[in-house]
Amino acid sequence: MTTKTVLDVLSATTEFFKKRGVESPRLNAEHLIAHVLRKKRIDLYMEFDHPLDETVLAPLRELVKRRAGGEPLQHLLGTVEFCGRIFQCDERALVPRPETERLVEMLIGKGGMFRRILDVGTGSGVIALSLAAHWPQATVDGVDLSPSALALAAQNAETLQLNDRVRFFPSDLFSQIEGRYDLIVANLPYIETEVLSTLAREVQRDPRIALDGGADGAEIIRRFAVEARGHLSPGGMIAMEIGDAHAEPLRAHLEALGFAQIDCKADYHGVNRFLFAIYG
Repeated sequence: MTTKTVLDVLSATTEFFKKRGVESPRLNAEHLIAHVLRKKRIDLYMEFDHPLDETVLAPLRELVKRRAGGEPLQHLLGTVEFCGRIFQCDERALVPRPETERLVEMLIGKGGMFRRILDVGTGSGVIALSLAAHWPQATVDGVDLSPSALALAAQNAETLQLNDRVRFFPSDLFSQIEGRYDLIVANLPYIETEVLSTLAREVQRDPRIALDGGADGAEIIRRFAVEARGHLSPGGMIAMEIGDAHAEPLRAHLEALGFAQIDCKADYHGVNRFLFAIYG
């Protein structure tokens, strides 16, 4: 029987993923092989000739099958890297994406320090926890409608040892919120309901509650902006991730609500993806 090496399996898996329409097939194959071997992905390049036996190949086949079937890579690995930290990731919450990392980077790049921060629609807690880690004097609240997402966020807080400054609790937007905040950040659902069925199969594995933004995709965001005014400190900021076509309508909505210094920023693809505004 011919012994299969790391390179053999990597090449075969990459080709299999290509045929199944998996995005970034080589990268996905590398991640799964490294995961089964319990090594860093970069280590594979030093071990291309290393033989793999059935104790490795059997679990790898199962992961490859699930990935080819559309299960997100992050769910299979159980973790995702976000802003330089490792977070637990599974079907309980939206898979964090580079656009959301960019939102956090922009907030950090604004300088200064927000002492009270609220993350609305926190999901797995990546925004709340990343901001808390950057500003050690800040206290951060994260709210979500989903109990399972909040449980995942709490696990991430404990793993990162931030549960002394970050608390997670259920709330429909601001329904359970008291007090005011210097910064309210939100990555709320912004996809039109009728578009959901056309999304990539990996995205459709995310919780529907984290994707469905209503008929035009901006229903929840508009309600968020209305309610946020009563929970911002004087001169407080809101920061939002928004849908492709929402920038100008939402800018007008914020102006009508009395927000000022409304700033729209593009994502890595040049799409107007983020809105920042000051109130009071």
